[in-house]
Amino acid sequence: MVIDLDMRALLAAALFGSGIAAPAAAQDRIEVVIQDAGQRDRDRSVLVDLRLLNDGPAPAASPLAERIEARLVARGADRRVWLERDGSVVSTDRIPPGGFARARYRLRLPDDTPIDGALLSIPALSGQQVVMSERAYVGAATAPTGLASTAGDDRAAQPQAAPVPADRSVGNAFLGNFGAYEPVYAVYGPGTNSEARLQVSFKYRLFGAAEAGAPERRQEGLYFAYTQRMFWDLRADSSPFRNIDFQPELFYVTPARTMAGGVTVSAQAGVAHESNGRGGAASRSLNSIYVAPMAAFPLGGGYRMSLAPRLALIVGDLSDNPDIRRYRGNTGLFVEIGKDDGLRLSTTTRFNFATGKGAFNADLSYPLPRILRGMPSIYLFGQSFVGYGENLLDYDRRMTRVRIGVALVR
Repeated sequence: MVIDLDMRALLAAALFGSGIAAPAAAQDRIEVVIQDAGQRDRDRSVLVDLRLLNDGPAPAASPLAERIEARLVARGADRRVWLERDGSVVSTDRIPPGGFARARYRLRLPDDTPIDGALLSIPALSGQQVVMSERAYVGAATAPTGLASTAGDDRAAQPQAAPVPADRSVGNAFLGNFGAYEPVYAVYGPGTNSEARLQVSFKYRLFGAAEAGAPERRQEGLYFAYTQRMFWDLRADSSPFRNIDFQPELFYVTPARTMAGGVTVSAQAGVAHESNGRGGAASRSLNSIYVAPMAAFPLGGGYRMSLAPRLALIVGDLSDNPDIRRYRGNTGLFVEIGKDDGLRLSTTTRFNFATGKGAFNADLSYPLPRILRGMPSIYLFGQSFVGYGENLLDYDRRMTRVRIGVALVR
């Protein structure tokens, strides 16, 4: 965007909070550009770097506001956000002719807000929209270098802080490929022989992590994932884990496509192994090949709905549980409705149409800091299960469970 002399006073009053010194010549111009957006800092805030370019023949001042209103469009949801000035990168108050000044702002969002591929704009400054590219914290964050001044830059070089000695993310690109997969939680419901249920899960992108270009390709790739579900009998002597299910997975995610109305579609296909790591009569295991088309629909007000039907083919040796198809079936449906920073309901259904058997699992979550200020960024998490096979050991037992607890990832 180009800001002419006539617009500077208005822009200063609205955004900068102070007057902008008028240059000597009326043809002076300042162009504001979003240079970079998406790197996470140590505190998980998103860094946004601006460049102010002076196209005119005379020096120009560039005071900036402490807070600037911006617009973030992510997964079809359009929201107003605020950028807060970061004092660690100092902008000059006088931009030389043909030169530039630099300013850094911070965008503070919940950790689970999807920003990779989101669109960021600052309507009051420019019609420019930039595609955000989320990058993990890698020590002291640095502003992008590009756009060298053509008339010299009178800023002193900013010293960069040394990384924390215990920060293993520094120099380890391997860590940047890790991500959340299934929810990570601990829930409890008394009155059963598996009162507590815990789950840990992660995924690692094997290929496609360095994919550049259009945002719809950024989630594409081949992944390895691992999920572990633990069922804890707290009332028994020595409080043993009644059953532990292990599920490694290898899957591919296609590039997402955005359709009319902001609807996003993609697909996932993979192979999964499930077992409980036990021997004898308690041994359970199965292998499956599956495909799951996925779609996300914006509902307005920041809400969206995601759908993912699944078709699975159970393959390989089933001697540990020869009739498991009867209870599990080959079809499933995942449905999720909610807000990124609010209430979210996720349901998973399995069904065998031939036998009429299956299962229904529902997770309800809400950010705990929105209930109690100062709480860590975790979620109040409720879970219910009705049907067959909450765990592999009990694949042929019908049960009903209700539990409540907390989740790190939902």
